[in-house]
Amino acid sequence: MTRAPKAGIVVVGSLNADLTIYCDRLPQPGETVHGNGFAVNPGGKSANQAVAASKLGGQVSLIGAVGDDSNGAMLLDSTASAGVDVSRVRRSDKATGVAVISVDSSGENSIIISAGANGALRPADITPDVFQDAAVVCLCLEVGIDTVTAAAQAGHDAGATVLLNLSPYAEVPERLAGLSDVLLVNAHEASLFLGTEADIPDAEAEAEAWEPVRSQFADRGLQRVLVTLGARGSVVLDSLARGAEDQITRIAPTRVSAVDTTGAGDAFTGAVAARLAAGDSLAAAASFASVAAALAATKKGTQTAYPSIADVEQLRGA
Repeated sequence: MTRAPKAGIVVVGSLNADLTIYCDRLPQPGETVHGNGFAVNPGGKSANQAVAASKLGGQVSLIGAVGDDSNGAMLLDSTASAGVDVSRVRRSDKATGVAVISVDSSGENSIIISAGANGALRPADITPDVFQDAAVVCLCLEVGIDTVTAAAQAGHDAGATVLLNLSPYAEVPERLAGLSDVLLVNAHEASLFLGTEADIPDAEAEAEAWEPVRSQFADRGLQRVLVTLGARGSVVLDSLARGAEDQITRIAPTRVSAVDTTGAGDAFTGAVAARLAAGDSLAAAASFASVAAALAATKKGTQTAYPSIADVEQLRGA
């Protein structure tokens, strides 16, 4: 009997309570500005990515840690209500992680995170049985590198596609880079990863301008890379594509009126994971994710703003 292809998604990493204040503009250093709204919302890059993927049809399990407090309860409720399996999110004696976020009138934000219980997640929390049915393992850097590397190894050993979102940016060991099948970065993170030799093209540049960047990533062992460009769309660098013309793909932005861009990048990552698990090519997944991320920016908050498949398909067909 032929076994059905794996379709699960395992997300490993952070859960945070987002303490968000809205203001007309972000303060300069040493400056105080008046806010015009405040909210406490469920967040954390990994929890956001898990919820986004689940709302878009993914079968998602989340591995993480929260405190034995009201913020932890809120996060468990919000992720579970989105259809995410949270049975591997454990309670820690540390307080739940927190992100303090300022959002201006154009939707731009600044964020400071305090790891809290996220720092308690250890390689011992990564057990192989969780990864048996995983098609995609989704990782970021809001928990310890050793834990991220252990999850990448478990995903690799299970035959899953390991998707590493290199955010918040940190230098990663060669072992982790080597275990990553798809690297997701913004333009600034791409420049930091590649170092002084990197010359990242302008966001408006044509696809061919990205050839040196594709080559540099490939030389570092990263054959499949997604570079997000904010409101300018994204670029898919796929050195494994058969034809040279398919190795670089510009993904056009989806134009919306942004209200709050907090978590839009996580919506993009979760959408990519969902579509890769469904069997899409990297370029097709990025195209779908562009619309999902744009829709996420049209509402305040993160997880509550994330769209369904129907929402994405409706905008794609408009």
